[in-house]
Amino acid sequence: MSDCIFCKIANGEIPSTKVYENEDVVAFKDLNPQAPIHILVIPKKHYNNVLDVEENDSIISKIYYAINKIAKQEGFDKEGFRVINNCGENAGQTVMHMHFHIIAGKKLGEGIV
Repeated sequence: MSDCIFCKIANGEIPSTKVYENEDVVAFKDLNPQAPIHILVIPKKHYNNVLDVEENDSIISKIYYAINKIAKQEGFDKEGFRVINNCGENAGQTVMHMHFHIIAGKKLGEGIV
């Protein structure tokens, strides 16, 4: 999508602080972090949200593989972290490009919100 900010980041048109990239996925630091570590993981291909993922599409497993690599690479794999995906405006999705938040670097309570 030509007007999607995350597509522009994935294509290198908008700078970001990348922490991981492969042929399918890119991850970068959130500009408005909600914790000491707040990383966004996005597919390079545009999906509005998880409802756009087809049955035989492997993008979700590729994203979780990237999350695994990032946690180890950034050193928060042993302390724990949270992965969040918002699907739709009522769930808090503000950029309509599927993305996953990795939140870490502090003790997160048991509550989801």
